[in-house]
Amino acid sequence: MKYALIGCGRISTNHIKAAVNNKLEIIAVCDIVPEHMENVLAKHGIEGDTSIKRYTDYRKMVQENKPELVSIATESGIHAEIALYCIENNINVIIEKPMAMSLQDADKIIELSEKKNVKVCACHQNRFNVAVQEMRKALESGRFGKLSHGSIHVRWNRNRDYYTQAPWRGTWAQDGGALMNQCIHGIDLLRWTFGDEVEEVYGQTRQQFHDYLEAEDVGMAVVKFKNGAIATVEGTTNVYPQNLEETLYIFGEKGTVKIGGKSTNNIDVWDFVEESEADQKNKGLEEATSNVYGNGHTSLFADMMDAIQNDRKPYVDAHAGRNALEMVLAIYKSQKEGKAVQLPLRDFASIDMVGEF
Repeated sequence: MKYALIGCGRISTNHIKAAVNNKLEIIAVCDIVPEHMENVLAKHGIEGDTSIKRYTDYRKMVQENKPELVSIATESGIHAEIALYCIENNINVIIEKPMAMSLQDADKIIELSEKKNVKVCACHQNRFNVAVQEMRKALESGRFGKLSHGSIHVRWNRNRDYYTQAPWRGTWAQDGGALMNQCIHGIDLLRWTFGDEVEEVYGQTRQQFHDYLEAEDVGMAVVKFKNGAIATVEGTTNVYPQNLEETLYIFGEKGTVKIGGKSTNNIDVWDFVEESEADQKNKGLEEATSNVYGNGHTSLFADMMDAIQNDRKPYVDAHAGRNALEMVLAIYKSQKEGKAVQLPLRDFASIDMVGEF
């Protein structure tokens, strides 16, 4: 399957690694800074591969090569524009999170992809973490019983060097703040775990230590799900001196699970009323990861390839991407309006937050 990458920044190495692991035919890479392309290819020892074409214009790359699958790993603010161009040209896409910066753009992506029968995968790779998959199996087989409540805590650190490395970071038009960039993976897991259907969100966000940004560096929210469960969200880049944890709690009538580690990659607590032999291997499960992005990209790419080949929905489809985006935007809207926000949200964008701090 012919594959191309658009955007060769910080996360792109995970995309190239996933492409290599899945034996995709990497035909092109694209970035407005040529050096970025060489750097990411060099990390995987393929910088000398002359069959991989380099482009600074994604439109030209698409027109000249017509790849079957493209992944988009640029700054967030242009994800939707590039995705819509690829879909219009009948190319399947994996879109890094967030899939768009506005619900309007997310809806356009869904609508166009369904019209053209093009597969769209939102890159929420943590759904493929071993710990998360084990939890999901327990959830789907009813082992938790009735869900009571849960929470996601993303307690990370991002310093000035991180933000100055790419000037689009922390801007409302191109990135959003800690919730949109760092915490959206955890927010996706929380919503997905508690049944996706959200009734109401009340949020508060602040900019405490990063006054050189436009957006928030800490956000908290209370979420009311339609199934009666409630949950909290805590996301921040203010933890001193380094990333502390990304932790998901699920409390049910018949079970309690805590998934921890730096990026929801370990099982810290695994307790169910009815224990099975298989439960023993889950207690204390740890999945080694080389960075906070985890190992999920390889599995996500494999699933997307299978979805294309067998004409089915990807495991993490465009609707999943919209759901995560909607949750973040609901917290932003709640902060802006100073009150709880009812879902579904019809139209809101990160740029509606300009001037908040």
